[in-house]
Amino acid sequence: MITYQIIAEYLGTNFVGWQIQRNGLSVQEVLEKVLSKFLKDKIKIIGSGRTDAGVHASGQSAHFKTKNKIIDKNAFINSINFFLSKYSISILDVKRKHNRFHARHSARERIYKYFIINRHSSLVLEKNKAWHIKKKLDVKIMKKGADILKGTHNFSTFRASSCQAKSPIKTMKNATVKQSKHRIVLTFQSKSFLQQQVRSMVGSLKYLGEGKWSLKDFKKAFSSKKRKMCAPPAPAHGLYLIKIKY
Repeated sequence: MITYQIIAEYLGTNFVGWQIQRNGLSVQEVLEKVLSKFLKDKIKIIGSGRTDAGVHASGQSAHFKTKNKIIDKNAFINSINFFLSKYSISILDVKRKHNRFHARHSARERIYKYFIINRHSSLVLEKNKAWHIKKKLDVKIMKKGADILKGTHNFSTFRASSCQAKSPIKTMKNATVKQSKHRIVLTFQSKSFLQQQVRSMVGSLKYLGEGKWSLKDFKKAFSSKKRKMCAPPAPAHGLYLIKIKY
């Protein structure tokens, strides 16, 4: 069997998430069906992580094994993308890997970005692609809040009750907040994340930015390690899985 890695981008708006579920169409399900049909082999694809319903990706990594060799990479990508185009999924690259490669277990770092459009006017071009917040946010204090998240901590406050991770201890390599006119981009880098961790952190930083919390309140919620102390999570449609590093 030959192991291949694919890099994919997709709009998560019309999907129930990455993982196959009974209640709707998933990215994984679409990719498996298309790849199986094209390669004439039953394909099981494993992603670097599960993105929730509505979450997008510009650099999702996944792998699969097949008995059939891909001879022409460009022809393969063009053919697969022809069938994927109606689903808002695109394969960006395919690479042959050693058989020990695992899209999830081999990952050293995951990078997520969250996009906020901070203006009064409603969104048209970026509807369902960013969080629209009308009230002006204080980006300076949001940056201070992001700095607190850096390092190794217990992130239980930002952990969904349904999270199955063995430990809430994670190391946040980087957490930044940058603004360009009306656009605010929050970037988070870590080896792994808890379920809904990024959206929960963004929701809490938004509370800071709009003045609902002081920096002291933010620290108190974080150190409490209690989910009930967390601000409401940010909506899924502003979140993007950007890149997986190996």
